[in-house]
Amino acid sequence: MMEIKIRDANNLDKIPILKFCKNTFSWGDYIEHVWDYWLSEGNLFLAQNQYPVGFCHAVYSKDQIWIEGIRIDPKYRRHNIASKLVKHAETIGMKKNLHFSFMLIDTENSESLCMANSLNYNIFQTWNFYSLEPKTNPNHNVTFVKSLNLKLYSHYVKSWRWLPFDDETLTSLYKKNCIVKSDMNGKNSIALLTDSEHFDNTLIVTLFSNSSESALEVISFLQNFGIEKNYERIQILTREKLPNFNSLEYKISFHLMKKTLV
Repeated sequence: MMEIKIRDANNLDKIPILKFCKNTFSWGDYIEHVWDYWLSEGNLFLAQNQYPVGFCHAVYSKDQIWIEGIRIDPKYRRHNIASKLVKHAETIGMKKNLHFSFMLIDTENSESLCMANSLNYNIFQTWNFYSLEPKTNPNHNVTFVKSLNLKLYSHYVKSWRWLPFDDETLTSLYKKNCIVKSDMNGKNSIALLTDSEHFDNTLIVTLFSNSSESALEVISFLQNFGIEKNYERIQILTREKLPNFNSLEYKISFHLMKKTLV
């Protein structure tokens, strides 16, 4: 049986790790862009045999763990290395008395979903990812929100992490005019705007929509906002299927997986 040791990653691990993080997706991988940031945050866990064969990053906040970036060298898959990494992250979370653990998995990634299910994770929500091209578009009707009913929303997206709402976060978003709303015929759509911490000039939007009409108003605003603020990319995460709109492109869907730790 292969002996695997889990330890904290260090600067010397970057080169061997990136060797097997090049073709994870059809377009490549993003690990080379976030590795240094994750290393500086801490809780970057590495699985090692004689040399690094896998890793994941964990973020501990409020009452939850966010587990991201699980990667295993293809030559060493099917040895439960991913499970060992997740369990390691969970053990630290339980020592911190956290109650929940979350991770995001492509809806078509059957192997990762099977791994998560084996560790008692269940599908909590399903989210869709869209990209929107910034363009001049003055045709929109939105207002800036100064209050939000937290009973209706559990999480928002910040740098591709689904984080729980709290009063401090909301107060900051209100002050920065980062929550917009469109209300059409009594049905509204609300968008939360945050800057990516990992990629320059990238706007990340959490969109909650109750109608296509109000969603189109918000999307038009976002497109124009992107041009005004010199964003190169607009990424929209939403639980809804969005209506057709010029320069709006559906990318992929994810399951938000949840586990209760206690």
